[in-house]
Amino acid sequence: MTAEFVLSELQSVGSPEKAAHLSRFFKTGPGQYGEGDRFLGVVVPQTRSIAKANKAMPLDELQRLLDSPWHEARLCALLVLVYRFQDKKTPEAEREKMYRFYLKNTRRCNNWDLVDLSCRDIVGEYLVNRDRSVLYELAASDNLWEQRISIVCTWAFIHRSDFTDTLALAERLMTHKHDLMHKAVGWMLREVGKRDRDTLTDFLERYATQLPRTALRYAIEHYPEDRRQYFLKMK
Repeated sequence: MTAEFVLSELQSVGSPEKAAHLSRFFKTGPGQYGEGDRFLGVVVPQTRSIAKANKAMPLDELQRLLDSPWHEARLCALLVLVYRFQDKKTPEAEREKMYRFYLKNTRRCNNWDLVDLSCRDIVGEYLVNRDRSVLYELAASDNLWEQRISIVCTWAFIHRSDFTDTLALAERLMTHKHDLMHKAVGWMLREVGKRDRDTLTDFLERYATQLPRTALRYAIEHYPEDRRQYFLKMK
């Protein structure tokens, strides 16, 4: 199982029309957040299928995929890591290697889908019962994608009704200038609200006036209309 083989598999199912659409969708133009990214035109279910079939790829070959200019190659490498990490037969020592490998390559997770489809299931799951200070280091980074990783991977904690780090990071990141961070913060706050509406309400009572409107709208999506209007009018 080599990077060359996986890349050839991806190329065989790619589509120039889809590649053009994905390039626009993921904002690859000059000055946009995905500037310079390149697409083969492979849809995510196809990439998932190829990743599952190559789940045993060694880390050095995954590194070659992560170093690829092709978006789908990087996504495939990340999905291989996710599937292997989730495998109950994977030894804990191997999971630690994958976690550290992921952290070494955070800047190759350079679009929101690459972050969102991988960080919770690797970084988040690894840190469930461990020190989480690395998340605050990522949040303090000057790299948009590392900042997004820091908040989105707390989804793993939210699923266990552990909201402390999500709320602390949301407070730190809510004044971020980029709308991709506004969406990420609002999304994770909404997930908190699905588990514990009172906890989210308490947070919003304190910070609704400071949250960007996009983040606030995401956070209150599941509130009744009168409560949504209450918080929106606080802006």
